[in-house]
Amino acid sequence: MGRFNQLINAFGNMPAIYEGIKNRIFVKEDVEQIASIRWSICQQCPQLDREGSKCTLPGTQPCCSLCGCSMASKTRSLISSCPDGKWAKFIEDKETADELIRNLK
Repeated sequence: MGRFNQLINAFGNMPAIYEGIKNRIFVKEDVEQIASIRWSICQQCPQLDREGSKCTLPGTQPCCSLCGCSMASKTRSLISSCPDGKWAKFIEDKETADELIRNLK
């Protein structure tokens, strides 16, 4: 996926991106535990881009080379999943995710 396509895709994922950034700023222990588990999986993945050449936004590495997301935010977004299927959404149903997103505003 090229950087332009990643940017277009990012606009469709704004709630998940917003949640990940919010959870980086307003630290919660349970979210940090989930992020830690996810990050340990990502560190072993060949798709991890440590240099940042595949990041949607330059300077946000390490990121996922498949989706371009910064791992610091993606691993903290409970409504996000690994694009390679290595970890799932923590919140699966749309109703709960929508309620969570409404509470973020």
